[in-house]
Amino acid sequence: MPNNKKKKLTPVQQEYQQLAKKREPSRPVFANCLRAFLVGGIICVIGQGIQEMFVHWAGFDEKKASSPTVAVLIILSIVLTSFGIYDKIGQWAGAGSAVPVTGFANSMSSAAIEHRSEGLVYGVGAKMFKIAGPVIVFGTVAAFIIALLHMIFNPDIVGGS
Repeated sequence: MPNNKKKKLTPVQQEYQQLAKKREPSRPVFANCLRAFLVGGIICVIGQGIQEMFVHWAGFDEKKASSPTVAVLIILSIVLTSFGIYDKIGQWAGAGSAVPVTGFANSMSSAAIEHRSEGLVYGVGAKMFKIAGPVIVFGTVAAFIIALLHMIFNPDIVGGS
């Protein structure tokens, strides 16, 4: 706790804060990092395996196989979320289960599943896009700024020829 906040506490509150800090169990940082690394890596290996299947069995090239691979990962994440499996993986792995595509799909689908009793618009739609909205806005604004910077620093692409 920063010193400026300690000054606002009474001596009894400060003593309690010190006692609580002593009793708080230590966090296993190394084990948490290892679990996050393993689960994130496993998710990425599964994604790579799916992409390789699209390349070898469906005749896609690597670039064209990326979109269906992402779609399959999203569907797997939603199915695992609906059965409650992805949440258990997330509790054990922590940040490792928040690999961008699957973690985002999990957060949106779990919000939709949780609020489905409130209806499609006010429940599923509103709660699902409460999470997705900031991500979509940030992605759009970031893409606009990057495109603008690209046009400023690389003016050859604007003219066309």
